Amino acid sequence: MAAGRYRRFLRLCEEWPVEETKRQRDLGAALRQRVAQAFREGENTPIADPEACDQMYESLVRIHTNFYKNKYPRLKDTTFTGVTVEDCRMILATDILKQMEDMKKGTWRRLREKFSAKKPEEDSK
Repeated sequence: MAAGRYRRFLRLCEEWPVEETKRQRDLGAALRQRVAQAFREGENTPIADPEACDQMYESLVRIHTNFYKNKYPRLKDTTFTGVTVEDCRMILATDILKQMEDMKKGTWRRLREKFSAKKPEEDSK
């Protein structure tokens, strides 16, 4: 029966999309890592708690298929602030978060980093 559970998890991992904008913070990538850890021996991995394994799988399937989004449809696709889903995706992208982190740095710190970390090609000029 462990082989069947392993195949179901593999199928779920294949179907789960990978978001390139969320490097190192992607749920699909984390799911793949956890499945690889849990099933180290592949189909031959002994499962200590089959019920918990099945519950985990069913929960992940509900997330993947947007079960609750479909069960409880929203009237509008915006938040209370008026931000749309696409705006949220853009804001949560890794590159944007890095830019925002850089903006939080103080002026003195930015200047110090700018002038202390010279590139080798700048020294030769």
